[in-house]
Amino acid sequence: MSDHTTFDGVEESFEEMLASSFDFAFTPPRRGEIREATILQIDEREIIVDLGAKQDGIVPSQDLERMDDDFRASLESGTSVPVYVVNPRDQNDNLIVSINMGLQRYDWEKARELLKAQDAVDVKVSGYNKGGALVRWNRLEGFIPGSHLVSVRLSADRREVMSELIGNTLSVKIIEVDQDRRRLIFSEREAQREWRARRKAQLLAELNVGDVVKGVVTGIRDFGAFVNIGGADGLIHVSELAWHRVDHPRDILQIGQEIEVFVLNLDRQTNRIALSRKRLLSDPWDDAQFRYHEGQLVEGYVTNVVDFGAFVALEDGLEGLLHLSEMGDGALKEPYSYVQKGDQMSLRISHLEPEKRRVGFTQRWGTEADQAEPPGLDG
Repeated sequence: MSDHTTFDGVEESFEEMLASSFDFAFTPPRRGEIREATILQIDEREIIVDLGAKQDGIVPSQDLERMDDDFRASLESGTSVPVYVVNPRDQNDNLIVSINMGLQRYDWEKARELLKAQDAVDVKVSGYNKGGALVRWNRLEGFIPGSHLVSVRLSADRREVMSELIGNTLSVKIIEVDQDRRRLIFSEREAQREWRARRKAQLLAELNVGDVVKGVVTGIRDFGAFVNIGGADGLIHVSELAWHRVDHPRDILQIGQEIEVFVLNLDRQTNRIALSRKRLLSDPWDDAQFRYHEGQLVEGYVTNVVDFGAFVALEDGLEGLLHLSEMGDGALKEPYSYVQKGDQMSLRISHLEPEKRRVGFTQRWGTEADQAEPPGLDG
């Protein structure tokens, strides 16, 4: 939205407002009224307007000085503008009116309409304080609370961060209008939430399962990571981060990290996008049958210990069970005193089923020769 209100819009809105309550051809001007006026003459120090009274109104130099240069240059004879009656009769018997105040009143009315319609508008950042950003919309000053700003990153040096916003134009929604208190509150967060919803719907229409796209990690939770893929967030479930067991997504990703992701699923009814990172990585099970075989002596590391045994990985993403009955001499009653997570172990592959992604291990070497000789790697 530009800094200046379109005259056509002003004229139409005020004609409707004024026609419903006033007949200015017969009513003398009163202080505080808003009237529709027509510019008769423009001088360097004042503007003469006809507002349907017995005498013409004067827009004084002080009002002209407060006008934006471009707006002032656009004024010409015959233009209709709203004016605010400052003084129906000053000491010199002049009728003093203000175009700026008239337009401000119009802006307040427009703000109330926008609040009701929840349409987004553009504002320019003019400053900041400890609570948020000071902004200007048309001829009104407004405020964006810090909690409703999304264009700035959180930082210990808040002053530096906020100063970077000055002069920037932000898309916002009006969330509070109180003309009596001159209180006009905006929210960038609300405007962006609506934009994200539209963008997500657009992405869902454009994306296909199997697409590979780039994104940025925007959030990390116990259950997975959220990735922004061009204006909308998708979720990588913790099970889709890597082929190996992941204790927490933060072990793999960090906020702000750029990654490529695989589009795993699209739910256009719920607007959900499921993503995968591991589908773009090599699956160690794909060629496991060529690298491992039953009876092979191997080394692995413990990924988890449970009551019935321990899970051991030969490499990231390729792990199997060492059952309690296959530990040591097979006489253990519980595994926790025998093995800990992270331990390196020597084992023998007891069974291998790559098509089912299963592998089992044993430490019971079976023969006297095996028991007499420490197991090593069998290539």
